[in-house]
Amino acid sequence: MNSLWSAATRLAEQTPAKRNRCVDFLRAVSILVVVAGHWLMAAPWVDADGARISHLLDVSPWTQWLTWGMQVMPIFFFVGGYSNGISWDAACRDGTAYRDWLSSRLTRLLGPVLVLVLFWIVTASVAHSTGVSAEMISVGSQIALVPTWFLAVYAIVVLLVPLTRSAWRSMEMWSVALPFFLAGLVDGGYFGLDWTEAGWINYLFVWVGVHQLGYAWLDGRFASRLRSALWCVIGLGSLVALTEVGPWPISLVGVPGEVVSNTEPPHLPLVALAVFQFGGIMLLQSRLARLLAGPSLWTATVLINGMIMTVFLWHSTVMMLLFGVAIWLGGIGLEVVPGTGDWWWTRLAWVACFSVSLLPFVGIFNRFERPSKSQAPSPAPWRMAVGSGLMVVGLALLASGGIGGAGPLGLRLVPVLLTLVGAAICGVGVIGSPTAPIRR
Repeated sequence: MNSLWSAATRLAEQTPAKRNRCVDFLRAVSILVVVAGHWLMAAPWVDADGARISHLLDVSPWTQWLTWGMQVMPIFFFVGGYSNGISWDAACRDGTAYRDWLSSRLTRLLGPVLVLVLFWIVTASVAHSTGVSAEMISVGSQIALVPTWFLAVYAIVVLLVPLTRSAWRSMEMWSVALPFFLAGLVDGGYFGLDWTEAGWINYLFVWVGVHQLGYAWLDGRFASRLRSALWCVIGLGSLVALTEVGPWPISLVGVPGEVVSNTEPPHLPLVALAVFQFGGIMLLQSRLARLLAGPSLWTATVLINGMIMTVFLWHSTVMMLLFGVAIWLGGIGLEVVPGTGDWWWTRLAWVACFSVSLLPFVGIFNRFERPSKSQAPSPAPWRMAVGSGLMVVGLALLASGGIGGAGPLGLRLVPVLLTLVGAAICGVGVIGSPTAPIRR
């Protein structure tokens, strides 16, 4: 650990003065919030009737209010917009072709995911051969693969960066307002006209609109504290109104058994949350920048960002593997009913176990977060679009239903093949670089 901190310290000392450290900090903190949320909300327990898989938001409805502070996907997307804007602008200045830029972004984004999917193919096959039920494999792998839904949607947003950046340059804040307005129309049809299938297009409208906010941040459109405060107030007020008066639920993440989820597909409360979070961060960024000028906090930020994708992808897998072992051992540590006072104390011990158990996974799989440079030419853009599209569909199916099924080796063959074939078409591999420095 000392060597990692030393390496992060060296990189922190080399940080250019013009770098916006708030972007890196928000990315790191958001990952930790997601990890903490997933580790708290999965609530299996064992009684005389056997193992049960439950969800904290379901067994303790009051905790649904906590999602207002723990739903950080909007932060991911407007931070991504800021980073993608910088990267694409630099590519345009340097004459880098879209195919090369896109290949680099998709390899960094989807390569580590492919490693996770291959791990679960092997794990599910072994579990199936030893007699583990298909239901347990499906539920366990589905929870473990839930983080991939974000990367599936984000990959589409990355594909569209040249178009969205151009839209920002020509329309500025109207390029934010338009997708949000379209998301509102879709929601109107979803609830008013029962156009439930049309609601899925909001994965594009909502998250592209939030991604556009990153361009607004990058180009300094929120230097005014009054404007930022106004957005903060409007966002929070809209969120309260939508969930208290409208047909949208209070929880800003999915709750098992609920007919309507604010995230599947995305609905207007996530837009309101994005406006609130963006305004609040714009208000606080100068103060945050001063804190990050100190060496300790910035070094910690650099360290976390160097393993951020690995932590994000593998934290749920570690959790489900430990729960599986506990159930196999007769339910050790899972005898307390979720949501009770005793359960909260035992959950602290579980979180500590998850944290320690995640470390070797980070040590093994972090190399795939920094792929080796390939000398082969980048695939044509159409190939990357088709391949990543197939991979996105496969990942979405795995995130929604898990990997276990009635196919060969106890697998759901269609989503597995879509993911693997899509990766092959767009040129995404799993060759990692064990010696690459921590990413800044």
